[in-house]
Amino acid sequence: MVGRSPKPKTDGTSLSRSEFLLHTSIVFAASVVLVNTFHGDGEPLAANVALALIGFSLCHSMVRWLGPTFIKAGFKGCDLSKPHRPEIPECMGAVCAAVYLLVLIVFIPFPFYKDIVAATSGGGNRDVVYQVEHVQQGRLLHRFPHSKLASYLSAIISLQTTALLGIGDDLFDIRWRHKWWIPGLAAIPILVVYFVDFGVTSVVLPIPLQPYLGELLDLGPLYYVYMACVAMFCPQSINMLAGINGIEVAQSLVISFLLVLNDALYLLTPYPHPATDSHLFSLYLLLPWIGVSVALLLHNRYPARVFVGDTYCYFSGMVFATVGILGHFSKTLGLLLVPQLANAAYSAPQLFGLVPCPRHRLPRFNPRTGLMEPSVTTWPPGRQPRPLVAVALRLLARLHLLRISEDEDGNITEASNMTLLNLWLVWRGPLREDRLALEVTILQLVVGLFGLFARHCLALLIFKEDNWALASATEVSS
Repeated sequence: MVGRSPKPKTDGTSLSRSEFLLHTSIVFAASVVLVNTFHGDGEPLAANVALALIGFSLCHSMVRWLGPTFIKAGFKGCDLSKPHRPEIPECMGAVCAAVYLLVLIVFIPFPFYKDIVAATSGGGNRDVVYQVEHVQQGRLLHRFPHSKLASYLSAIISLQTTALLGIGDDLFDIRWRHKWWIPGLAAIPILVVYFVDFGVTSVVLPIPLQPYLGELLDLGPLYYVYMACVAMFCPQSINMLAGINGIEVAQSLVISFLLVLNDALYLLTPYPHPATDSHLFSLYLLLPWIGVSVALLLHNRYPARVFVGDTYCYFSGMVFATVGILGHFSKTLGLLLVPQLANAAYSAPQLFGLVPCPRHRLPRFNPRTGLMEPSVTTWPPGRQPRPLVAVALRLLARLHLLRISEDEDGNITEASNMTLLNLWLVWRGPLREDRLALEVTILQLVVGLFGLFARHCLALLIFKEDNWALASATEVSS
């Protein structure tokens, strides 16, 4: 009697038949869109969406295939929030960043080809050109002028530099005081392009202050210092709000979708907006990032099969800083990063050494209950917090912003680590890891939506008109 042949065994790195068919269909359909867009008169945004889909399939497959290779190379880590602490591949954010940069490079011909080559004598010579109405048609989806190519390439350079920072941190565990400044250096290309392409260093003042200080306050070089600080904060902020399965990618996806919504609010207005090109630029960078991040989240969500590493955190933050600076809406970006700002402010006592700061501040896994609890930091024997620090800790504990333990003499012996994840557990009590990630992600979404509401509705109560339009009009008049 002939039995059925056994199914071929897989090592967990091969794509299933359904996954293979799905990714093959996505790549084929996206390739058809790319061919029609490039050879026909399609729109660059359609090509960008198609490349984002290809990036999703490529990233999802490569993360699966390269997992064992990363483990053999030593890129592995223990999942401290699981009973048996399994070893899984780490630094997979490097794969995500590599695919994303490849997508950005492949996309270059689609928004710039018609203006640079097709609108000239064929070799980029500007002595023979078509009339502008034949070059740019349509308000929302027209191709960029060639001057925008410098901004696009500077973004790629800054992102590549940030990827090297992340990989270096995953390899050598760079100290905080060193790696804090590197994103600022990586932002130099985009700051130079901002100076040449836009150059506005004025901020719009609220209406109550305008009779005394005028409509605009020119910050001069301080504005570039501010943007460098944005570039330094964004990568670190994603890295600080981390430690449980899926939280790094989930918060990045929420911020990305909110930025896309902000872009859509400018592009879908019934009248031409002066910021159209800037928000198209933002979309061209964000949509591929969403594609590769969704692919990574499918592997990093609870229970995680891979870790994203510091590479993803730094790279994701730099994507946001790049679109905020080159898209000229860095202040709107700040409204979407309120949870990250709150987490950094809450962590400040530990970051500045006022409270002991352990190497890992992620929530503690209780193997008996299977739930996450606030992790704690302890004072060494014979040491106590300074009097003012002790008073502040007790005040925070009374306000339910901290959990402390005291000995029989009333001395503080331990306190919960000062991160947003631990604070959420202080408020909510023990939670399962996936539940904790979901609730903090929802918090990010709700706060971000309110930030967009404040930007587009409440801001009109204290500003006469859109900041971007007023600044642009001032630059033109000057």
